[in-house]
Amino acid sequence: MPRFFQKSSNKVGQTPGTAFYVGKPREEPVEITRFEYDADSTVRETVSHVDEAATALSSGKNSWINVDGVHDVEKIQQLGRGFALHPLAIEDITHTGQRPKIEDYGNHLFIVVRMLQWDDKARQVDDEQVSLVLGDTWLLSFQERKGDVFDHVRERLESNRGRLRGAGSDYMAYTLIDAVVDHYFTILEILGEQIEALGEDLTDDPRQEHLASIRHLKRELLFMRKSVWPLREILGAIQRDESRLVDESTRPYLRDLYDHTIQIIDTVETFRDMVSGLMDVYLSSISNRMNEVMKVLTIIATIFIPLSFIAGVYGMNFGYMPELQWRYGYFAILGVMAAVGVGMLVYFRRKRWL
Repeated sequence: MPRFFQKSSNKVGQTPGTAFYVGKPREEPVEITRFEYDADSTVRETVSHVDEAATALSSGKNSWINVDGVHDVEKIQQLGRGFALHPLAIEDITHTGQRPKIEDYGNHLFIVVRMLQWDDKARQVDDEQVSLVLGDTWLLSFQERKGDVFDHVRERLESNRGRLRGAGSDYMAYTLIDAVVDHYFTILEILGEQIEALGEDLTDDPRQEHLASIRHLKRELLFMRKSVWPLREILGAIQRDESRLVDESTRPYLRDLYDHTIQIIDTVETFRDMVSGLMDVYLSSISNRMNEVMKVLTIIATIFIPLSFIAGVYGMNFGYMPELQWRYGYFAILGVMAAVGVGMLVYFRRKRWL
């Protein structure tokens, strides 16, 4: 399945708000983890039944409920009913090809971001949809599979570092988005190193396989731009909207996150220009190499033109050519040819053609 879009033709004709999983087929069970926390303590537990997750509404504490796996549509719908999620939000959670966006459904905010990770084996950017649903005292996060960039968030929450425990669910949502954005910088560092190394290789010895590397980098940067660019709109919309679910004390952090996103977008655009420049360097290097080869061949051909003329003259079958009967004629003609060749080489060097 192409990375730039997901097949969704099976959804054609479905009623709006109908949950339908669109993504890679998966067989692993859905895992639900709940964190209940306040300024004094944090409790982490694995939820075995979906109905248990809804107890967060009456616990009196802030709750972060993370769901690994959205392929089990029935469980997602059950969880959505427990938290009174809008049907369109449930549909977008299971439709994993969503563009990053934000929707305000009154009693909850629905946010979609793209979590990017570097795949060393495939040497490419791997993306995953992360859906966040923010309520008054709770936050739901939905991931396509297990494994994310939130380990530091869990560690901070359990060790009571920073203001995470004492803040509300809106700050937890900011923290998760911030973790996603921070990981973009890690990927940019990897791509930047590859661009720099490729530029050095092109300068030293341009080869055909470098063309494939340039195309690969352009594709990865385009893929990353597709995921990062809409995030700026999301953060800008959160700052502009006066939702009661986002506390005023959280907005400065969101503005800082917005600045980080702008920095990432600028870096991505810069890298794209650099990769386009690498293509120009490659073509110029190949052209210069061809010009050098043609120059050498032209010089060789130019030197042999007068030599061929001399050999052609003395190759004619006339009976009265005095040099043909001269005892040293053969060696004299060779000497003349050598003198002409050396003279032309000296002339070319003085003209700086060599």
